[in-house]
Amino acid sequence: MIKQIDITNPKFAKDVLKVQIPSYIVEAELIDFYEIPPLKDTIDSLQQSGETFYGYYISEELSGAISIKIENSVMDIHRLFVHPNHFRKGIAKKLLDFIQTNGKEFETIIVSTGSKNAPAINFYQKNGFAKSSDMFVDERLSLTILEKKINKGFSKRAAFL
Repeated sequence: MIKQIDITNPKFAKDVLKVQIPSYIVEAELIDFYEIPPLKDTIDSLQQSGETFYGYYISEELSGAISIKIENSVMDIHRLFVHPNHFRKGIAKKLLDFIQTNGKEFETIIVSTGSKNAPAINFYQKNGFAKSSDMFVDERLSLTILEKKINKGFSKRAAFL
């Protein structure tokens, strides 16, 4: 089941961190860079993020989450993660599909991931995203930015985000 997470509630922010940290450790290992911002998050930084979070629950346990911000008809996916115990169960796809079909009107979705994170890049490309650019953060880290244009036929979505 997918439901919105009240990230301002410390209990829920703590639950998010319990899933986020192990997931991003896997990414850090893949890209050989351990200074990625999600690994430094705290309950307070999540609460102050300004992001809207949705969680995927299995038997009342948070198993994955996605967070977004929407500005000027662009949905920016800030994070999408699944606990390693629940990899390969389709949770990331369900979360991605959920925000695409249940959000406010938007024309473009953007997301970034480590350029060396081939599984994430492949996931987004399989789901209709195209690489738009690469951004070099420093000599050890580059990010690949992907985007997906949403066709205007989707503009009659429910506006509850």
